[in-house]
Amino acid sequence: MYKLGFYVPESHLDAVKQALFAAGAGRIGQYEHCCWQVLGTGQFRPGTGADPHIGTVGKLEQLAEYRVEMVVADAFIKAAVAALKASHPYEEPAYDVVALCEF
Repeated sequence: MYKLGFYVPESHLDAVKQALFAAGAGRIGQYEHCCWQVLGTGQFRPGTGADPHIGTVGKLEQLAEYRVEMVVADAFIKAAVAALKASHPYEEPAYDVVALCEF
């Protein structure tokens, strides 16, 4: 089992979550579409050669983004990461995958 966490702008929150749920993420026992999310402020400056979805090359940007976390079974983690990348508006979405221990 893994925990997948990522940051996404408000405008794409539901679309990205739905893509991940369709890929098998967010299932806990008899429950599905499970996740945790919190609103915060993301910051970045696109560098030379970037093609930003939001912002301008060389200019510091700040915008409302959600941090979303959900569990993903081993069998679905590769598909979930692929779905995240395919549905996310950013060139390089920030995400992490953490292996969970079972006790």
